[in-house]
Amino acid sequence: MPPATPDLLSPRSPRVSAARRLAKRNFRGKERLFLAEGPQAVREAAAHRADDTATLVELFATVEAAERYADIVGEARAAGARIHLAADDVIADISTTVTPQGLVGVCRFLDTPFEDIVAARPKLVAVLAHVRDPGNAGTVLRCADAAGAEAVVLTDASVDLYNPKAVRASVGSLFHLPVAVGVPVERAVAALRDAGVRILAADGAGEHDLDDELDHGTMGGPTAWVFGNEAWGLPEETRALADAVVRVPIHGKAESLNLATAAAVCLYASARAQRGSGGCRSATRNQ
Repeated sequence: MPPATPDLLSPRSPRVSAARRLAKRNFRGKERLFLAEGPQAVREAAAHRADDTATLVELFATVEAAERYADIVGEARAAGARIHLAADDVIADISTTVTPQGLVGVCRFLDTPFEDIVAARPKLVAVLAHVRDPGNAGTVLRCADAAGAEAVVLTDASVDLYNPKAVRASVGSLFHLPVAVGVPVERAVAALRDAGVRILAADGAGEHDLDDELDHGTMGGPTAWVFGNEAWGLPEETRALADAVVRVPIHGKAESLNLATAAAVCLYASARAQRGSGGCRSATRNQ
């Protein structure tokens, strides 16, 4: 590792100032750059490329973190990222977490054009409509990745994909699957339906029960789940766009499920049905 350069020992360094500004949405949008913190996110960023261009641009690391995660620093260097050794207070100044882990990466935006997602004719999609909490957005993205979804769409009424809390909550899944941003929900639903995708709105007051949908064998085809706001769910005009409004059954005494938990249940239900007898993924494998 090269020695730390004097200008990076101070939070007033131009490079540090530029990275610190990325905590604000307007600067992220202007520079088309965002922060990825911690070893897991940095490792995923170092491995990610879009159109043959490396996603990770810079890596700030404390000396201790550079030694502890030498393999990650090596992967970042191999990806062409500029490596900056920095004092602990510099990392703390850039980081948006209470207890920084010593690694902060600067990454290029990596969202995918919505048209490309539709053209790929996905079998399972999560549409985040009116989701305002960045932690929930990142967690739903992680759930979609784990369930094998092929894309996530954030509507224009949802939180910024590159909010540091959303990036952290995705735990690296942001780098695993295509994500489109800023798509009006009406456009998202219409285009996915035209691509042969059934639109299901997840809502605690839905007319259809998820268990019944599974029992009736209606979940095996291409599906897009639309998830709403954490506090007030989906507005009526968005519910009306769906082919069915589906509730997750509550078999115990819990009042409800939070957004991320409900999303995980719905996405895994679709994934299981699609991989079962007669499901669209089974049919694809047999072709």
